[in-house]
Amino acid sequence: MSADSHPTLPPVRLLPDAELAREALAAPLFARAVRLARWAGPDTRVDTGGELVAGQLPEAVALLGLDPADEDSAAHASQAWRVAVDTGLVDVTEPEEDGSASGEASEGDREFGTAEPGEDLALVTGGTPGDVLDLWLAALDTVLADAAVPALDDLVDALDAGGEIDFDQLDWNPRREADFLDGVLANLYLLAVAEGGTADGPVPLPVLAASMVVPDDMGDPTDAVLEQVSDAMMRLDDQFRQLEPIGLVEFRPVDEALMAEAEDEEFLAAAGPGAAPEEEDVSRYGLVRLTPLGLYGIRARMLEAGVEAPAVGELAGKGADVLLDVVSHYSEAAAQAEIEQWLADRPVPEAVTELLAAARGADPGAPLRRLRCQQALAPTGAEAEQAVRAVLDDAELGGLARVWLAERGVADVPAPDEEMVFWLTVDTIAAQLATGGASGGGAGGAEDGESAEAELPLLIESLTAHHAGFFEQAWRVEHPATAYVLEAMGRLHPDKKAAKEARKAAFKARSRGV
Repeated sequence: MSADSHPTLPPVRLLPDAELAREALAAPLFARAVRLARWAGPDTRVDTGGELVAGQLPEAVALLGLDPADEDSAAHASQAWRVAVDTGLVDVTEPEEDGSASGEASEGDREFGTAEPGEDLALVTGGTPGDVLDLWLAALDTVLADAAVPALDDLVDALDAGGEIDFDQLDWNPRREADFLDGVLANLYLLAVAEGGTADGPVPLPVLAASMVVPDDMGDPTDAVLEQVSDAMMRLDDQFRQLEPIGLVEFRPVDEALMAEAEDEEFLAAAGPGAAPEEEDVSRYGLVRLTPLGLYGIRARMLEAGVEAPAVGELAGKGADVLLDVVSHYSEAAAQAEIEQWLADRPVPEAVTELLAAARGADPGAPLRRLRCQQALAPTGAEAEQAVRAVLDDAELGGLARVWLAERGVADVPAPDEEMVFWLTVDTIAAQLATGGASGGGAGGAEDGESAEAELPLLIESLTAHHAGFFEQAWRVEHPATAYVLEAMGRLHPDKKAAKEARKAAFKARSRGV
């Protein structure tokens, strides 16, 4: 995804780095990797590739407190060791590649490599939260790479007579598998950050699988597509089982009883879009959501890939011009959160003066900047009054200032003249139209857009009802958006007669070049 001049994703709310670092250290797989790194020493033997030799695995299993009777324990220990090596928590010196290191020699006769704690291990307790998170991100890369590899049984089945993997038989393309998993995680991220999304609840696995398989323009999915959804669910079930121990997701696997029914028509139908399982049964099909640490991790990967993935609070050190420009493309709730952080460390009078100056302009984005400026001024009190009064005579900000002062019951507020009233009306509707338009593909959020679309006709009717002969005056307003606003009023006004008057007024405004 290419980065545009404005973010294409809604901003994510992240926990502070210190809290995220604590979550990273508590992730079972990362914690195991740290314990193995501290255990590494002169007696630790590694094979080619830095893997622990088979004879060392029982000791590693015992150190990690895993059940030696569980056939998966050795695999868990081996994975934790691989994470420790890949992240630099452990430094290994591999054995020289000669005959003695080959599998033909007995383990007692072979030469082995050595291992010792790596320099980065000190960062776990002595580094900054950012250092810990960097180590965790490196561990995440290892786990994601592992998750994209086919199951061991599939690999064994694909071995040819010479012991080589037949990739054609396996039907496995590493890049394709990695892209599929990245796409799934990106969809989870979008659901979590979108207004009205599923940030507070898990996503059913059938819904997630369908989002990757079923074309957007497909009505009722075919049996073949439903079969693909079912296969994708099983693949995701296996992958999320691997991703949960690193702390990326909270995951409830598919009910094993359903695994045996994977070919059943009812199972496939449940996997289709628009045919979600009954509420009481939805958990049987698997549930998943990103953890707060997972949101951090996926955002970091997006940023590395060049995707603009904003986070609430990152504008706190920017000027008011940048703030209003960027939050104009956010949903109202996200804009409010960003504005609050921007205001938090600034003296109110200076902040208000800067916001008002940034709200000026005749460009197409100016009405929406002024709307966000009003939003930013809303929580301010008496400290802001002097700065607000200073713009009472400003043609672009005078109406905004009067509204703010009147809402606080301030005395001696001069009444606006008719020209200012009409200008403010046009500016307000232009801003609301921009908010509704953001739902088409910007970061404003569909919820904001749908709300604006529903409320605009009522707003238009209310504004025009208070002014007799409104459209006779409105086309003369010296505002860059006058004709555009009148055309929209002609489409949206609930009264047909008024809508016709609006269209005539729009024609007049176009004729005079407004």
